[in-house]
Amino acid sequence: MVERRLGALPAVAGFLRRLEVAGVIDALCPIRDLADLTHGQVVEAAIANRLTAPAPLYKMGRWAGCWAVREVFGIEPALLNDDRLGRALDAIAPHVEAITGSVGATAITEFGIDVARCHWDMTSISMYGAFEDQDEAFAQVKYGHPKDRRVDLKQLQAGIAVTGDGGIPVLARAYDGGAGEVAQVVGAMNALREMAGRKDFLLVADSKLVSYPNISALLAAGVGFVAPVPAAKIPDAVYAALDVNQAIEVPYTPLREAGRNPARRGTYRVIEDVHLLAGPRTSDPPHTLRRILVHSSGNAEGQRTARAKKLARAREELDKLSAGAGGHYYPTRDKVTARLGVIAGKHRVAGYLRTELTEDETGKPLLAWHFDQQAIDAQAAADGWYALITNLPADIEATQVFLRYKGQAVVERRYGEFKGPLAVAPMFLHNNRRITALLTVITLALLVYCLIERQVRQALGPTQTMRGLHSDNRAVRPTGRLILDTLDTLTLRPASTTDPPAILVSRGIQAHLLELLGTDETRPRWLQT
Repeated sequence: MVERRLGALPAVAGFLRRLEVAGVIDALCPIRDLADLTHGQVVEAAIANRLTAPAPLYKMGRWAGCWAVREVFGIEPALLNDDRLGRALDAIAPHVEAITGSVGATAITEFGIDVARCHWDMTSISMYGAFEDQDEAFAQVKYGHPKDRRVDLKQLQAGIAVTGDGGIPVLARAYDGGAGEVAQVVGAMNALREMAGRKDFLLVADSKLVSYPNISALLAAGVGFVAPVPAAKIPDAVYAALDVNQAIEVPYTPLREAGRNPARRGTYRVIEDVHLLAGPRTSDPPHTLRRILVHSSGNAEGQRTARAKKLARAREELDKLSAGAGGHYYPTRDKVTARLGVIAGKHRVAGYLRTELTEDETGKPLLAWHFDQQAIDAQAAADGWYALITNLPADIEATQVFLRYKGQAVVERRYGEFKGPLAVAPMFLHNNRRITALLTVITLALLVYCLIERQVRQALGPTQTMRGLHSDNRAVRPTGRLILDTLDTLTLRPASTTDPPAILVSRGIQAHLLELLGTDETRPRWLQT
């Protein structure tokens, strides 16, 4: 009797059916009745692969043969060849926005997700290849400003909106590699309004939201927003004039510091004032917005440490340059000046580096330098401060505005899972049509991943912690990755003439997770017959 790996396939299948993924896709992309598989079935299998053992398309059939895909999804592994998967991607590509919109709306209603607050951000995905012949109807693979700093590679960009309730990605979009993030905010806002069926949600985003056209559109639509002001927009002197002791302390502890001694935890304080956002033309009326000035003791400590390190490194190189001026490597004033520019730029000390370059009677360059302590102190006075702007009403206190913004970290975590456990890269595809479609498949996998995490946490109650997920048996909050990794070793024993099919559970925590996810291992009704 051949046992097959089962892992989280039953739970994944259950969530896909509740989301009606196959039904949505098959309605938008119908196929002949004689076909062995519908496009919806193929996409569901691809989503399941991403959540269990991500593989390139040409290896999907091998994965399906080792895993219980036939038993759970009713799909013969041999049918999942790369040609069939490619045709499914071609079919769904023109409908990706309709697919993600419909499935996202179903997730909101089916799982009772609160969409009163949504967090928006974009990331880049570097691609290998020339991509010279591209379909203009889809996002273009182009050079841009990559988050991973691989400026030698072309890229696509992905935008994701997640809910404050559980960090569920209810909206996803693919964008050109060279698209500006600032220009995508309004489109995301309109798509969220349509999907959520409400106009009064709060949009939280990064500093790319803060532009006059974006703010104007958000105000006109009556959508609330919170975003950080770009650092360059507020001079250090504004922060230096603030008294941190006059600011209100916020009762907030990041999860990463929850286990620390309270005396060693960072603190956050806020002061409110007014921010005037001017338009690009003198005739544009300025927008008057609430500005929340935030001081983070943790940020301040980090900035002080970083400054001390860069000063020490720059001091070492400047001393070497001073001693070597006029020597073999830096024989002239021009050579010394060029090296000074490199050191100042490399260590970012130009703002407080003061130099005097002279020559002796033989024409040998002499370098004297020092750091301007007043400039250093002026910069240090602004350490730990940043600013948020919002149009939330005045009855929402500054501390509450800050707490709403701090949920933005969840979208960054989702991007980490998008690129990590779900393996968005590398992509072994040659055209942007299929790449756009595969990005959609992976974002749907991320949706299921996050719903699994949310359901387990909700089922655990207020503490949202459980033991058994780590080898040391410590209590932790279950993440999607921990849940899927724990279920990974589950196997399925197929039915025989005398015995029904059975899930072979090797650890008690696996049975507990299956129970929390609503999967009955003793009566596997999810099996295909």
